[in-house]
Amino acid sequence: MSSMTPLDAASLVLDRAVDLDEVLLRLMDEVRLRMRADRCTLFLVDQAQQELVSKVGILPEVAEIRVRMGEGIAGDAARTGRSLIASRRDGEDRILRRVDALTGYETRNTLVVPVRTHAGHIVGVMQLLNKQAGEFDEADVALAEGLAGQIGGLIESTSLISSLMPDQRRPLAFRFNQIIGESPAMRRVYERTTRAAAAEVTVLVRGGSGSGKELIARAIHDNSPRRDGPFVKVDCAALPESLIENELFGHERGAFTGADAAADGKVAAAEGGTLFLDEIGELPLAVQGKLLRLLQERVYLRVGGAKPRQVNLRFVCATHRDLEQAIAARSFREDLYYRLRVVEITLPSLRERGAEDLDRLIDHFLYTFGRRHGRPSIRLSAEARQRLHLHAWPGNVRELENCVESAVVLSPTELIRPDALPLPGAVEPPPSPGLDPSIFTAAIGPLNDVERAYLQFVLRYCGNNRSRAAKLMGISRNTLTRKLDGESG
Repeated sequence: MSSMTPLDAASLVLDRAVDLDEVLLRLMDEVRLRMRADRCTLFLVDQAQQELVSKVGILPEVAEIRVRMGEGIAGDAARTGRSLIASRRDGEDRILRRVDALTGYETRNTLVVPVRTHAGHIVGVMQLLNKQAGEFDEADVALAEGLAGQIGGLIESTSLISSLMPDQRRPLAFRFNQIIGESPAMRRVYERTTRAAAAEVTVLVRGGSGSGKELIARAIHDNSPRRDGPFVKVDCAALPESLIENELFGHERGAFTGADAAADGKVAAAEGGTLFLDEIGELPLAVQGKLLRLLQERVYLRVGGAKPRQVNLRFVCATHRDLEQAIAARSFREDLYYRLRVVEITLPSLRERGAEDLDRLIDHFLYTFGRRHGRPSIRLSAEARQRLHLHAWPGNVRELENCVESAVVLSPTELIRPDALPLPGAVEPPPSPGLDPSIFTAAIGPLNDVERAYLQFVLRYCGNNRSRAAKLMGISRNTLTRKLDGESG
């Protein structure tokens, strides 16, 4: 199918922090139109549950459908890796009546094709329902397989791919491309990011260094009506005070020695798009007033200029500094602060996000760097994973990313052991090396009982070291002791 035209929606993904559900939905709608089918659904493989889950599709009646591997025609295609055609006209019993009953939609005929990576891993199936004229045939199979090949390549280029690998033990979940994590704290961030992206408001992103503030800024831009415009970053901490104004606003000819010609700055470069001011707390006071005018009136002056220039752009700012403290110290303008934080998004630290997010990030970086550095089969020992869980991660996600990449490059074997991790200090390993810190189970029961079981699980993982267990969970040692002793609070 080399002559096949590429799917248009694929261009939305590359190097963008887009909402993956939205992109995949557009892809399925495009496939449906090309295949002249009534509906098209993409099922992805949830390796942890051994199920297919309809994450996206032209399926307005229900949010999600789950099918066991091998169940029905979709499950059969995923299990065998074969494209399949089925029609009720032929008495086909693999068209699941329970799904039709759930949706209220009658499936007359269907075509299902596996979706694979370049290495041949089946990561999903694409199911077409009810050809608009007649029955699906072998020509339809060939066309659908070509389209599925494009979709497989697209999925492989996103951060979703590490969650679809055969050894994945965490349930399938995703939101924005390039942003990993499904903890309650991150889901709150995603909700605010989605709402902020849809509105023409200034956004202030707060969080510690390395927590992912720029990724959230990009997600706001990439999912906004300005997504086709430029995303221009200015690092306010990287430039000396004498240059920051020129960097932002540009200059007129003769404005200073060496200014032989007029030049635009980053504000003009962001016309029609988004200007991202990183580390806004480092902006000199002398420039803060000019930025305030730009925010209020969307006009600015070049250095050495007298003619106001109009600009159409959107502002997203980020900082790790305590701006309230900076206001008290008179190093940051209070009026600018209130103008910046129309919508505020605060990113949690990596430690606050919990063990499951940490494991999802570890798996993502291990997959990404293993392939980037020619070591696709490299893996992490249980002891090394435990060592990563015991580290406090003051540098947040960036520190974890650098740590995993270093281990991938420097590990002398394909199994990364604790001594290959570039982490400071020695931490006594827990006495149960077979205990997987990412998997906690408890019987359904009263919340207090489940909480107590979890506390005991973490305590066992930490070798009964209460101080270490409390630090890992983000509570005090006294709180841990009180909860273990059965007191409330």
